[in-house]
Amino acid sequence: MTRFDGKTVVITGASAGIGEACARKFVAQGANVVLAARSAEPLRRLAEELGTDVAFAVPTDVSNVAACERLLGEAKSRFGGIDILVNNAGYNSRGPLEKLPVEEMLQILDVNLRAPLVLTRLVLPTMRAQGSGTVVNVASLAGRFPLEDEATYSATKFGLRVFSFAVSGELRDTNIRVAVVSPGPVDTGFITEGDVIENVPALVFSQPMSTADEIADLILASAADGARERTKPVASGVLATIGYLFPGIRRVVLPVLEKKGEKEKQKYIARHSG
Repeated sequence: MTRFDGKTVVITGASAGIGEACARKFVAQGANVVLAARSAEPLRRLAEELGTDVAFAVPTDVSNVAACERLLGEAKSRFGGIDILVNNAGYNSRGPLEKLPVEEMLQILDVNLRAPLVLTRLVLPTMRAQGSGTVVNVASLAGRFPLEDEATYSATKFGLRVFSFAVSGELRDTNIRVAVVSPGPVDTGFITEGDVIENVPALVFSQPMSTADEIADLILASAADGARERTKPVASGVLATIGYLFPGIRRVVLPVLEKKGEKEKQKYIARHSG
């Protein structure tokens, strides 16, 4: 794998899961990391574990524009520049749209879509001045195969994906790359965070689950080569694309996937109970 010696990487959602795994892997490959999340204490502990000479914790609410500006400013002040931005922070709240509080909808939109758009916009002048840089946006296969009871979440991930492609086109004549990583289900606390497992759609469990480390590996690969998009599992990405291109297939495929997913969901509950 390409090393990142001396590179500065800003990672949102860095206090746990995929973000934490990314931080560990980037540091292992020689990078400096700026860790951003709302939870200050986990960030502080992670920075101390990784070494405060190479890891800098900046508690940040990415839904706040001023906080995003401060995050990037502190990253530049601490390490002299920003080579890689990983927009990984995510938020979800499940349920039928009619029952989802508007405040929850807005939070999903702010964290999953507005924040990475704003951070990408804010980091570009720095990357232009440096002559290079890479933005890696963490989307989801839910943006290609929409999930019922997660309509707003699916919409944000669809939006982030197409935003990334559009900006990548705008920057084609530069050395700045915008890449997308679109994972399927990942076995982290995010699956059930703020929820009970019974409310998670069975469809989520119909595909093989990745680990945070596996998705972090994709993010590092994308940071290295700027590839347009990576998905995992690859087969799930192909299936999602077919469903997107031929919506009528969903009527046939969806019941089969939901039946399979319900079985896997019960197995997951059994493994994690007690």
